[in-house]
This record gives sequence, C-alpha cells and structure tokens, in this order.
Amino acid sequence: MKKIIPILLIIFMVIYVSSCEKDDICVDGDTPLLVVRFYDINDTTASKDVPSLRIKEVILNSTVNTFIDRASNLDSIGIPIRSDATTTSFAFITNSADDADTGEETGNIDTLTFSYTTREAFISRACGFVMNFDGLSVTLPESANNWVQDIKVVQGSVENSNNVHVKIFY
Repeated sequence: MKKIIPILLIIFMVIYVSSCEKDDICVDGDTPLLVVRFYDINDTTASKDVPSLRIKEVILNSTVNTFIDRASNLDSIGIPIRSDATTTSFAFITNSADDADTGEETGNIDTLTFSYTTREAFISRACGFVMNFDGLSVTLPESANNWVQDIKVVQGSVENSNNVHVKIFY
C-alpha cells in the first residue's frame, strides 16, 4: 500500500501537469496595417522615395504615427485604416512643411480614399479578434495638381502587414 500511494501521486501529477494550457500570451494579435509602396512613374518597377512625406487621416485630422513624419527616405509605409467604418480618407502630403508665418501645412496634398469591407478574424483566446479588410479599392479625385499619377491595388485583402497592398506611382 505504501508503494501504491507514491505511484498514484506521480500519475496524478503527470496527468495534472500535462492537462495545463500554455500561458495566454498574445503574439500575433494586431489588426494589420495597410502597406503602401511608392514607385517611379517612368520606371514602374523601381521604388521611389517620397520627399518630406506626411499623411493625415482626414476625419480625425490627425497625423499618422506609424512611420517617421516628414522623413525623406521612405519608399513604403504602413498606415492604419479605420475598423469602425468602410472608408478611410488620408491626405498624402509631399514636400510637407509648416508655413513660417501662418503655421499652416504646405506642400502638394492629394486626398486618397480607401474603401473596403471589414471582417473579424479570431486569432486565439489570448489575442481575441482582429479586424481584416477585404475588397480594397482606392479613389483619388482628378486634378491637374495631383502629385500621385497612378494607383494600383496589388492585394485586395489586408490580412497582414508583410505584403504590399497598394502601389502609388508618381
């Protein structure tokens, strides 16, 4: 009987420990960013840096903070699109600066509107749900002053931030 109790305790401990779940740590639980890459209009295979790029979300009137504001060496960026709407409008500003007298934004401003449908995706118990975006399309009002000359949606579904979703040619 003295030998059976330790054996039963060991068996019980092995069963108890093996039935535990891993810690709930969320590694892949972020809603993906929309990845935009800029290309030379004359050589559509060559990426091109945008000088002093600033992007502002139009409705919230806030500068996007997922990349260095007004950096001069960006040929691709990741921007967050709204999960509480089916469109997000951004002011893409090249040669962005603040006017010395008025403090207002200067530069060439093009307003792009991204349209999409939202879809929740369950990641794990720790992460919960993230939002994915399907049916991506982009519109740019025509103007003689547009610095953006062409736009191509490369990937219509935004499920991760690893791939380019939209190509902008200028």
